[in-house]
Amino acid sequence: MKLRVLPVLIAAVLTPLVPTACNSGDSTGPATLVWSSVQSGTTARLTSIWGSSATDIWVVGYNTILHYNGTTWSTVSIPGTGTTQFLQGVWGSSAADVWAVGYETTNHTPTVLHYDGVSWSSLASGGTQLLTGVGGTSPSDLWIAGYNLMLHYDGAIWSSEPSAVYESWEGVWASSASDVWAVTVRGGIVHYDGTGWSGISGGWNTLYGVWGRSAADVWAVGASNTILHSNGSSWTTLLTTGSVTTNFFGVWGSSPSDVWFVSSTGTNGPGDGMIHYYNGATLSNAMSATTPGLYGIWGSSASDVWAVGDGGTIIHGSPAR
Repeated sequence: MKLRVLPVLIAAVLTPLVPTACNSGDSTGPATLVWSSVQSGTTARLTSIWGSSATDIWVVGYNTILHYNGTTWSTVSIPGTGTTQFLQGVWGSSAADVWAVGYETTNHTPTVLHYDGVSWSSLASGGTQLLTGVGGTSPSDLWIAGYNLMLHYDGAIWSSEPSAVYESWEGVWASSASDVWAVTVRGGIVHYDGTGWSGISGGWNTLYGVWGRSAADVWAVGASNTILHSNGSSWTTLLTTGSVTTNFFGVWGSSPSDVWFVSSTGTNGPGDGMIHYYNGATLSNAMSATTPGLYGIWGSSASDVWAVGDGGTIIHGSPAR
């Protein structure tokens, strides 16, 4: 069953928070961003965010799909049987090809949703496990990560990747059909070269997310202050500072010297959240105060960045006026 986006219910009301730690005089950083909280109309945990442009942004979370059209946020009905869905990831190749994945909270059956530019529909993936992340390169090259499961969709047929089915996957990202990265709860990083999967063992903590700009610029983030970077040849660790143990859940950037991270001091429960900024040389907190735990971050440009998290939290970073 397909359901259309509901009429606008949520006004994008902005409340100034605090400026970033970056400044316009830093040649390796962006212009100063001011972070403002946005009324989301929900208190649900928001887990993931993706957009095709500044005027087409999707957010998913606990029994929640939200859409932003550049002016206002709206609530979108979740297709299906009416059961509670915990959506863990959202990604698209265009405004007319958006995917959301997760699981039904009572029976823990997998949820795969697709938006074709008009309405959302529920699809059967053939999988039987909880789904945690989604990524790809096109409508005919989609990857879905889950518990002991990695699925691929070629636009017509779903297939399970047998060599990747030995871990609980938390995230997946691809730069091309022959360059796919996935991360796991055991701190594993696995790469697909178009033919098969190979694992990288680094003794890292639980990894929650992976994202990149190209095959030579890939980031992975996880528990206990873990931030990793690949230049296409090897992975290195970017160490954080501070006495508080932080769990990093999301990463996005516009260039190698403009990368944003979100974190929470909690894992399965609420914690204090923070937005962090990397200018190509150093990592710093982008806010002077904490927020509820944050899990997803995305931007349309260096001057238009969004973060989402616990309690229906949506935070927008934009240039000072």
